[in-house]
Amino acid sequence: MNEITKVLTIIATIFIPLTFIVGLYGMNFKYMPELELRWGYFAVWLVMISVVIFMLFYFKRKKWL
Repeated sequence: MNEITKVLTIIATIFIPLTFIVGLYGMNFKYMPELELRWGYFAVWLVMISVVIFMLFYFKRKKWL
C-alpha cells in the first residue's frame, strides 16, 4: 500500500505544474503577449516537457522512483 501511495503522489506531483500552466493559458485573457508570438505554442510545450523531465530527473536522483 505504501508503494502505491508513493507512485500516485509522484504522478500527482508531476501533473500539478502542468495543470497550472494549461489552466493559465486556457483562460481567455485579452492581453497576453505570448499568445501573439509565432512560436508561443511550441514554447509552452517546451516549458511543460522541460518541467516533466526535470521533475523525473530530480525524483530519480533522490531515489524516489
